Formats: sequence, structure tokens, C-alpha cells
Amino acid sequence: MAAIFKEVSPNASAGEKALNWVDNRFPASKLYKEHLSEYYAPKNFNFWYMFGSLALLVLVIQIVTGIFLVMHYKPDAALAFASVEYIMRDVPWGWLVRYMHSTGASMFFVVVYMHMFRGLIYGSYRKPRELVWIFGCAIFLCLMAEAFMGYLLPWGQMSYWGAQVIVNLFAAIPFVGPDLALLIRGDYVVGDATLNRFFSFHVIAVPLVLLGLVAAHIIALHEVGSNNPDGVEIKGPNALKDKDGHPVDGIPFHPYYTVHDIFAVSMFLMVFTAIIFFAPEFGGYFLEYNNFIPADPLKTPAHIAPVWYFTPYYSMLRAITSQMMYALIACVLGAAAFAAFKSRLPTLFKGAAIVAAVGVSAMMLAIDAKFWGVVVMGGAVIILFFLPWLDNSPVKSIRYRPDWHKYMYGIFVINFLVLGYLGVQPPSAIGERVSQVGTLFYFGFFLLMPWWSKLGTPKAVPDRIVFAAH
Repeated sequence: MAAIFKEVSPNASAGEKALNWVDNRFPASKLYKEHLSEYYAPKNFNFWYMFGSLALLVLVIQIVTGIFLVMHYKPDAALAFASVEYIMRDVPWGWLVRYMHSTGASMFFVVVYMHMFRGLIYGSYRKPRELVWIFGCAIFLCLMAEAFMGYLLPWGQMSYWGAQVIVNLFAAIPFVGPDLALLIRGDYVVGDATLNRFFSFHVIAVPLVLLGLVAAHIIALHEVGSNNPDGVEIKGPNALKDKDGHPVDGIPFHPYYTVHDIFAVSMFLMVFTAIIFFAPEFGGYFLEYNNFIPADPLKTPAHIAPVWYFTPYYSMLRAITSQMMYALIACVLGAAAFAAFKSRLPTLFKGAAIVAAVGVSAMMLAIDAKFWGVVVMGGAVIILFFLPWLDNSPVKSIRYRPDWHKYMYGIFVINFLVLGYLGVQPPSAIGERVSQVGTLFYFGFFLLMPWWSKLGTPKAVPDRIVFAAH
């Protein structure tokens, strides 16, 4: 079937003719309308809706600065540290590009954590946006892998020993652990083979997956429409629309929210540049002081800890000791007994559930606590994927949930920050106990959500968006 070409007036400007020529061969105007000028977003977006576009901005910064860094970096264990020093000292503006990349890594996690928190409080993972949330969690997982692999590349003391500790954790997996750790390292210790593997994944493989997931995330979002602080749907068969078929509670993304995002970008860049020029190490949290020392396989740092954005999960890893295993077993047995007591299943099935719980408890004792620490650390991220099916609240937004839900989310945030702080600190008896309590609360928050999210009487959700200028 022959393509149908649109024609423009012979008196049209050269720009209009050029755009028509492109449109006849590529849907440029169609994409612009569908995703910007005719993509209607809820009119009550607030401060929390800035972080999605900021995450996209930081991704671009990381890709562009990464390209310039790769021009001078050498992925060789004997030359890597010196090549970074060469970039910092001898390459024109190399110090700026390097600091933009290192600060950008931390700022990426700042905006992503804020973006995910907004989704958490406003129920942006609820139907029909389950797939949007799943793509977002996959981006977060991919981002963690990208950051971990990139952290090894400067080949400083903390880079080397941090990678050594984390890769060795995989060796705790029964049966396949030692071979898996060997496969990741490419050698029996972190060395030149590890550096080359991490470099190739950091520069090529993971960014390609990350870009694909970002595209899928945005396409899925624009298919179902954006959520809003009121949790009122403006898109769909039941949404109110005007005579032109546009949502009455929506406004075009461009120009209204492009201006909104430009303001957010300007505020972000002020903070971003202030950190780059005045505190690029940020007190040792963004760039650790030990990483300015070349990697030495014969000299272990007094305290090995990951970068700040991994520390909450590192705290959970360290919290799983042989003593903590008894608390976890008590939780498993208690959950099985509670489920058997509350369910209406036949007695035989209830008994089978109790027996299964006892079997799992015995297995937990038989396998080293180090392995369960790895499971807990990974499970802390994986459990986020199941959030759309864990939340049973009749309303989406925190605005219309019972007031005590706000305190629950507030405690969750404080607990996460405390776990992050403890992950930076050297191990201590008090810190271990606090991190164990924090780990139990973190998983309890999600695993008990099907129960506690239904408690209380929610407020009436309005039929239309309650708009307040901000």
C-alpha cells in the first residue's frame, strides 16, 4: 500500500515545508503532540512532580560526561588510577567533567529516591500504573548495578576493597556461590579482569538497558496517564471531558509543565554547581577520602563501607547475624501460625503450612547467616516490585488516608535514613541492634501492608481534582 503524503501550500515558509517533508517520513509532529502539546496532565501537580524530569536531566549529564571521561580513562589495573589523576590535573576542564560525573551519580540517587517516595505517598503504583512502577523499579535496580560497577573504575582503596567485599558476598550462595563470584571477578581476587568486565558493563551494557527501561517507563506512563496528589483519574472512559474530548481537570504538558520543569531544572543546577565548585567530596560522602589513595591489595582500610546511596541496604546485610536468625525464624513461625489461624482452609492445609514453616526455619539455621544477609539485602529492593499488590487501601493518595498513615510513612523514611547512617559507621553493638530493629521494620512495613493499609476510615475522595495554586 502506497504511503499517503501530506501537502502544504506552495506559499508556506521554508520551515513549514521542511517539517512537512520530515513528517511524511517520520512522525515528528505526531510524537510532539502525543507526548507534549496534546498530552494532558493533571492540573494539580506540585513540588513532588519535579523529580521525574530531573532524573532524566541527570541521566543526560551522566551520559555526556561519561563519554568525555572514557576518552582519557584507561581500564587497566596498572594505569586506571593514574589516568583519573591525569584527567583531574592535565586534561583541560577534566576536573570539572570528573566532578560532574561523580556528583551526578549521587544526585541521580537523590532525585530517584525522591521520585520513588512521591510514588509511594500518592499511590502512583496502583491500578492502572502497575507496569509504570515495575519499569521504574527495574530502572532503580539497573541504576544500582551501574553505580556499583562505576565505583570500581577509579581504582582507589575504597573502590577496590568495596568491590572485593560485595563480590565475595555472592560466594555465600549455596552450591553456585564460589563459581558465581569467580565469574563476576574473572579472577580469584579483584584485579585487571574485574576492572575490564566492570568497565564494559558500566560503559556499554547497563546504559543500553537503562535507556530502554527509561523509554518503556515513559511510554507506559503516557499510555495510562499521570497520577496526581488527589488520586483522581483524568484519563479513561469514566473521566470528565470537554466538548473537544480533552480532560476537564487536565492541562497540556507543554507549555505549562515544561515551564514548571524548567524552573525545577534551574533550582537543581544551582545546587548541583554549588556542590561541584565548593564541596565535590561532600564531606567524604560523595567521594570518599580513601578513594584518593591508589588501590593496594596488601593494605586493607580500617573500615570498608559503600557509597551513601547503598548504605541502607548494607546496614540490612550487616544486621543479619546468627542471633538475628532466631528473630527471623520467630517471624516466619509467627506468620505461619497467624495465617493458619485466620484462614478458612481445611485443618490439613493449616497443618501443612505449619510444617512447611518449621522446615523453612530448619533450613535457615542450616545455612550460614551471611547468605541470608545477601538475601535480605536483595529482598529489600525486590520487594518494591510487589508494592502494587501489597497495598490494599481503598484510596490511592496519602491525602485521603487516615492521618496515622502519614506517621507510618514518616517513620519509614526516618528508619531508612537511620539505616543509611549506620551503614556508613563502623560496626558497633548498639548500631547492630538498631539496624536489626530497622531491618525488621522495613520488611514489616511492606509485608504487613495488606493488613495495615486497610485499617482506619479513609476520607472521601473528590470526584474532580481539588486544585490549589502553588
